[in-house]
Amino acid sequence: MRRAPFLRAEWRHVAMLNFAVERSLLVRLVPRGTELDEWQGCTYLSVVGFLFLTTRVMGVPIPFHRHFEEVNLRFYVRRKTDDGWRRAVVFVKEIVPKVAVALVARALYNENYVALPMEHQVVRATEEPHRIASVSYRWKLGGRPNHLSLSVASAPRPLVAGSEEEFIAEHYWGYSVQRNGGTSEYNVQHPRWCVAAATHAELDCDVGRVYGGAFVEPLRARPVSAFLADGSDVAVSHGVRNVA
Repeated sequence: MRRAPFLRAEWRHVAMLNFAVERSLLVRLVPRGTELDEWQGCTYLSVVGFLFLTTRVMGVPIPFHRHFEEVNLRFYVRRKTDDGWRRAVVFVKEIVPKVAVALVARALYNENYVALPMEHQVVRATEEPHRIASVSYRWKLGGRPNHLSLSVASAPRPLVAGSEEEFIAEHYWGYSVQRNGGTSEYNVQHPRWCVAAATHAELDCDVGRVYGGAFVEPLRARPVSAFLADGSDVAVSHGVRNVA
């Protein structure tokens, strides 16, 4: 019998800032049995902020843990299976405001979650109240404010096949390194998102303290692209350990 998803939620207002980096920065973080995935010869590292809404774990809404922000740093891998390539994300670090969320994610998926004070702002266009004009996600570490923000001038549109936006957004698997050195795999199901290119994007972050010194220079550069995805309902499967 197929297991019900571990988690169901909505992911909304997904802000993605994408940086081109050297492969050597990420090789040591690639889970066993996977390989770095590239788009047109470019290796990407993304800082992503979004809202978790109507969150349910094993079908149960947890009081005071249904709606919250997340900001994560991620890169892209793939794994060959009998069904073909599985294109996936690997998280360097995920920031949430809820201690319990971070503890559960660490325990069950061995993901590098941390809990920090967070807030967000979603601004709608004055002339078109149904359209998002800008979003920002903010967090504090050691009293120092950090933020990710972007602005858009149009409504989200369907992804174009073969585009950079499709490469970034269309990953339906996740892999994480386990404590024994093995690899855990989980599936993330959601419909294709619509996206709007950013007219302005900014990452103001104490990168060294948040992500480590190796990421300071790469994340100090201007992102090669940035866009806002509308998001959708999502379902995250239980992790399968030691798949490779």
